[in-house]
Amino acid sequence: MRIIRDYQYVAPEDRGASVAIGNFDGVHLGHQAVIRMAQEAAPDAPLGVLTFEPHPREYFAPESPPFRLMRRTARTSRLEKLGVERLYELNFNAALASLTPDEFARRVIHTGLGLRHVVVGADFCFGKGRSGNVSDLQEFGRQMGFGVTVAKLLEGSGGQVSSTAIRTALSEGRPRDAAAQLGHWHRIEGRVIGGEQRGRVLGYPTANMSIDGLHRPKFGVYAVLVDVLDGPHVGQYHGAASIGIRPMFNGEKPNLETFLFDFSGDLYGATLSVGLVEFLRGEEKFESLDALIAQMDEDCVRARKILVQA
Repeated sequence: MRIIRDYQYVAPEDRGASVAIGNFDGVHLGHQAVIRMAQEAAPDAPLGVLTFEPHPREYFAPESPPFRLMRRTARTSRLEKLGVERLYELNFNAALASLTPDEFARRVIHTGLGLRHVVVGADFCFGKGRSGNVSDLQEFGRQMGFGVTVAKLLEGSGGQVSSTAIRTALSEGRPRDAAAQLGHWHRIEGRVIGGEQRGRVLGYPTANMSIDGLHRPKFGVYAVLVDVLDGPHVGQYHGAASIGIRPMFNGEKPNLETFLFDFSGDLYGATLSVGLVEFLRGEEKFESLDALIAQMDEDCVRARKILVQA
């Protein structure tokens, strides 16, 4: 995959792609359908995705609560697995935000990137103040010579597939419902950071990861599938994880702590991808460490049984 971040400086081999346009947060089933349509629209052209970084919502409302389902690196990895060859990850700044719909179509899609075909969802809006819609885009395509396909919004068993619906499912502790819309387990990816090593004392050493900038699933304990992506322990593991502030120890900053079953080794600095499979229980403050350990024992027994069938 080639990544292009400036639409004003594009190599000849990166022009002429057929792309899906959107934010692709989560790369859910709806996103995957749009990408397939871009591939089918021009099978002889490079398959691309046009997206923005930071997410426009982050740009316009930087103080709003974290909402992203995945970091940019995780999104890139997921898109590459889907066969995307060109990722146009444009820098979303004041200049780009100020472009009118006509200017965006002409300067970015046509002149800048030289796209052959674009696929967007039926609710796609673009240009300054989100003033352009799919009808406008189709008209610009006719004028400037690029094809436009408008994809119907995908309906799943639980309703319309959307990043918003996935966030709601995660906030309510329903990771399986989120996975049904994603087409894969919701995963939190990041590097293992140093913790306070309480887990070692309790007999449950954990790999600690930051969830800064990400949408926060319901705080509590989960059965998880873990991929160690680099380092000496690369592989797939089962485990139990806690997301939250650790009320037993008066924690304040939320994080993710994962205990890998049947594992021995040092994971500091390694990149983990932790897939949420099932919510086991909410966060609790126990009367004693012995009570906490007994509950953790029970959590792990339950998680092992669940993950055998995951």
